[in-house]
Amino acid sequence: MAEQSGAHGDHLKQRAAASENWQSSRRLRIPVDPDLDPYDIPIEELNVANPELFRAQLQYPYFKRLRDEAPVHYCAHSQYGPYWSITRYNDIMAVDKNHQVFSSSFELGGVTITGTPNSSNEIPNFISMDPPDHQPQRRAVAPGLAPTRLAVLERLIRERAVDILEGLPKNETFDWVPRVSVELTGRMLATLFDVPQQDRHLLIKWSNAISNADDPEYASSAAEFYRTLAEVSEYFQALWQERKSRKEPGDDLLSMLAWGPHTRDMNAKQLLGNMVLLMVGGNDTTRNSISGGLLALNEFPGQYAKLREDPQLINTMVPEIIRWQTPLVAMRRTAVQDFVMHSEQIHKGDMVIMWYLSGNRDPRVIEQPDEFIIDRKRPREHLSFGYGIHRCLGNRLAEMQLRVLWQEIMQRYPHIEVVGDAVRASSTVFHAIQSMPVRIAA
Repeated sequence: MAEQSGAHGDHLKQRAAASENWQSSRRLRIPVDPDLDPYDIPIEELNVANPELFRAQLQYPYFKRLRDEAPVHYCAHSQYGPYWSITRYNDIMAVDKNHQVFSSSFELGGVTITGTPNSSNEIPNFISMDPPDHQPQRRAVAPGLAPTRLAVLERLIRERAVDILEGLPKNETFDWVPRVSVELTGRMLATLFDVPQQDRHLLIKWSNAISNADDPEYASSAAEFYRTLAEVSEYFQALWQERKSRKEPGDDLLSMLAWGPHTRDMNAKQLLGNMVLLMVGGNDTTRNSISGGLLALNEFPGQYAKLREDPQLINTMVPEIIRWQTPLVAMRRTAVQDFVMHSEQIHKGDMVIMWYLSGNRDPRVIEQPDEFIIDRKRPREHLSFGYGIHRCLGNRLAEMQLRVLWQEIMQRYPHIEVVGDAVRASSTVFHAIQSMPVRIAA
């Protein structure tokens, strides 16, 4: 295994060297005119897979038009090639659960529309697999996120939330994202992997580099992407060998994979893929909901006042934050056979994008979807965790972190003011907030 691990690391370094001068239209910024009405664009020319739409927060009217006029929409020309958009809530659910027709396989392109050439083949993981390969790997780490384990983690999250919140400055502008959102999720990520807390900065750095691999302002090159993968591979391979050498398994996710009957013989590439999945999933999604929730309360002051009057509303506010923010914008599937949907012919081999962000704003299912309402009657009626066999494994942990954090926030700071524009990521994968200035009055 050690020799195999070294060979895989060398392969990734070679990929980095070969990509030094790689240029691709995928990484080019395509400017978006904020004054352009999407209804003035011929509908066959609408391309919602432009990361700049999400950085500028201009995507919602585009999705509304597609939901109303072309819920199964074909875009022939984009920086990612041709693709179908699925934008209605119920249609997204239908695609998400139909893995017989719509494949997640990394061999066909995986689950994201973005990425450097062949990157999905470099990091195969259980979310980019179809049955029967998917379930055994997912099942191996499930106990690490089970209710009994979460009960232990909740006490730890509360201690850390208190420590972070007590250290925040008063009457001074600071960036909420690194001080709170990133710090809390980074500490939890180190715990889930059972690595030293100081290594959380490495995990966050790697997660950022991988999840922003298509952003030319964040990741300088495809070569940087492959160098990051090589670093991640070397780091976790050393830990992998150490966990396998223990006399009994631990309760961290890496140990569960190392001791699982269906995962203990994973090769270096498979281990890297699953570590990337767990690292990025544990970092990006929750931290962006932490930031997005505070932003939403500032954008809807009446809801913030309602929360101050009744902090018990945190229980319904948390899933509403996750719906409103929708930290995962979309997921890709590849059709493995011809399929007709809303009278549109999807062909075998076509790329199909489920736009969760659009489904979460579909008035056909969600009442007043463009309003942030912290006491919704059915707050968990959203698509942010996906649906079917690939539903987010860490959904309970994500909700718990948000709930505990807001309980501790409301005990200390009745009002936290967002005092400037939030900086968004240029991404069609993560609905990410990279920076957000705030101020707490003493």
